[in-house]
Amino acid sequence: MARLNVNPTRMELKKLKARLNTAVRGHKLLKDKSDEMIRRFSVIIKENKRLRDEVEKELSEVLRQFSVARSVTPVYKAETAFAMPSVAISADCGVASIMGVEVPALSLQADRKTALLPYAYPEITSEADYSVECAVRLLPKMLQLAQTEKTVRLLADEIERNKRRVNALEYVMIPQLEETIKYIKSKLDENERAAVVRLMKVKSNG
Repeated sequence: MARLNVNPTRMELKKLKARLNTAVRGHKLLKDKSDEMIRRFSVIIKENKRLRDEVEKELSEVLRQFSVARSVTPVYKAETAFAMPSVAISADCGVASIMGVEVPALSLQADRKTALLPYAYPEITSEADYSVECAVRLLPKMLQLAQTEKTVRLLADEIERNKRRVNALEYVMIPQLEETIKYIKSKLDENERAAVVRLMKVKSNG
């Protein structure tokens, strides 16, 4: 490991020891943070897997139900019935924090003043009613899935950045500081021995 290019003085030795202590403490804090972030990441990714499996299964069922509804309803009636949604839904986009990482916090706001179904009951079959109800139940879960997937990506990026910082401290900065401190100590000891030899020669000549 290459050492730092510094003057081998006691003042520089003191500064480097302080930097080494700071680097060691920083390495421990970053390592602890990385371990905890990975633990939370594992929990969230399991939840993401569960949500994705549920959403894919329920979405397949919703599409199947809509296909059934279309098959027993005249095309023009089905297209007219579903042309205009009757419920206004908006998503509130907030921010939460996980180990200092900002992640999305999403929630749905629906206008409940209007009817749930976008058509009059006599106009279309009960299969369509069930299809719409399934889709309405699925929407919050789809939003939650989007939130967890974005959280997983953000945490994965932060874990990778944190890992690079830990490795830089562990394999570059700390070894460089230790090597430089060792070099300065060696030079100071060498200078001290040379000074003692010169002093002894002066005394012997005197």
